[in-house]
Amino acid sequence: MNIVRKFSQAATAGEHSGGWKLWKKLSFFVAIPGVGLCMLNAWLGHVKEHENHERPEFIPYEHLRIRNKRFPWGDGQKSLFHNPHVNALPDGYEETEHH
Repeated sequence: MNIVRKFSQAATAGEHSGGWKLWKKLSFFVAIPGVGLCMLNAWLGHVKEHENHERPEFIPYEHLRIRNKRFPWGDGQKSLFHNPHVNALPDGYEETEHH
């Protein structure tokens, strides 16, 4: 019983007892600001990419918009993640571009 008591005491006392403080400080002063900087970088990249974004001209290539079966939702022409500004239907874009 004496050996078990020494091992359980060693896990909570001694030179390794302050490890949680180090990880707490690393989390607050390194990890959280690092995640914040990564989010800022991603958002600034997104804004920069889309500030001068123009929609490509619609060219009715038949092989790009083949519909063998209708989609089971909506009117059957739009994909599940359809964006009317970017994704063209077989007969062209749904909305005109506004600037």
